[in-house]
Amino acid sequence: MPKETAVYTHGHHESVLRSHRWRTAANSAAYLIGELRPGLSVLDVGCGPGTITADLAALVAPGRVTAVDTTREILGQAADTASERGLDNVEFAVADVHALEFPDDSFDVVHAHQVLQHVGDPVQALREMRRVCRPGGIVAARDSDYAAMSWFPESPVMDAWQQLYDRVARANGGEPDAGRRLLSWAREAGFTDITPTAASWCFATPESREWWSSLWADRTVGSVYAKLAVDGGHATPEELTAISDAWHTWGEQGDGWFMVPHGEILCRA
Repeated sequence: MPKETAVYTHGHHESVLRSHRWRTAANSAAYLIGELRPGLSVLDVGCGPGTITADLAALVAPGRVTAVDTTREILGQAADTASERGLDNVEFAVADVHALEFPDDSFDVVHAHQVLQHVGDPVQALREMRRVCRPGGIVAARDSDYAAMSWFPESPVMDAWQQLYDRVARANGGEPDAGRRLLSWAREAGFTDITPTAASWCFATPESREWWSSLWADRTVGSVYAKLAVDGGHATPEELTAISDAWHTWGEQGDGWFMVPHGEILCRA
């Protein structure tokens, strides 16, 4: 079976996990919630620190959730999240979505949030997600689309951030504009019953602007992404500092507005 070839662009720096821990089923998987009911079994691919995982586990209890990611370190944080919420219906495993070590037809629901943009072969990933999903079950995926992100006020340095992220993500083997491609990938993976939708996050209140701008300002200079940008010859440390400063400047604008669009697919297996 194919193995992962891409490098995860963000890593697990505190500024990245600050964003991931904010995610819930309500703000990141609303398109899936209507398909969930008590007793279902769920595979959560790329669970990260486990906040969405925990919400899914609460929705399907006493059904089981299996949460997988690529490192034991982040799975430990996900396990802590489940424990803090008093959930006993979640188990964790290291896995590669290109070659899942589960039998065919193992789960009622297979879910991946912000995963396919980071993998080397998203079509193969969807094929594997389909393989382990029971007939009649649901494969659900949601991914952002970086080229479609927009903000106000306009800023040439923020434009440079968007272009830089695109270069770094593609050099790492990912597809930063995954949202618009989900339907195409699902069709290529063999799905025929697909419901495609779109949704967005919007950061425009003083509190959400400060939070979003600060985590991206920190990520730009302190995370694995920053190291990959410099080591790959995509930017200098001085350019990253200028971009980080631009994030802070945007966050201080009283009329600042930022939209993160997402593509979504519900695929009936």
